[in-house]
Amino acid sequence: MNSQLIDRLWFKLGANGLPYEVPIHPQLVHFTLGLFIIAIIFDIAGTLFRFEKPILKFLALTAIRSSFFDVGWYNLLASAVITFFTVAAGFFEMMLANPPTNMKSAWGLGAGTTMLLHGIGGILLLAAIVAMTVWRGLQRYRWRKDATIQVQWSYLLVGIFMLGLLFIHGTLGAQMGDEFGIHNTAAGLIRQGKNPNLLLK
Repeated sequence: MNSQLIDRLWFKLGANGLPYEVPIHPQLVHFTLGLFIIAIIFDIAGTLFRFEKPILKFLALTAIRSSFFDVGWYNLLASAVITFFTVAAGFFEMMLANPPTNMKSAWGLGAGTTMLLHGIGGILLLAAIVAMTVWRGLQRYRWRKDATIQVQWSYLLVGIFMLGLLFIHGTLGAQMGDEFGIHNTAAGLIRQGKNPNLLLK
């Protein structure tokens, strides 16, 4: 990023190239992923299994189908909300990135291309998660509110497809940190000619 802009914003960047010690985007990414994965898994569980009778009686726990759909809905809703912050943090940290120009990832992509694909993919996935949340809300409160099975098979298939897209997209993000050392504190110290083994204790 332009050093004059950094000076104008009064950022003091650390060894990881960020004004804070731990990158925010990867933390929020895992929150987004966890919520979305749980949402789809619980909707699948509610659709495939008949949990109308209490189970695990020795623990006095009851599980009914509608509870699985409740977990699916609220996790998807939370995922849609948190993903806005995930994408915003990702773009902020991407603006401060200083990717290497002479390296290729395991997929044969350069750092700049990987960052571009990850950024565009993040916006598209945000739009997809929001669209799925609207779709899921219409099923819950309008189309299937009186039905035993609250979600459509097409919704579940799209959800499973989305899990595959999230895996590919997440791999691009992991390559940025692992293979290119973007916002990686140890990699930043090595670039500065310092020994991370001495400084990171």
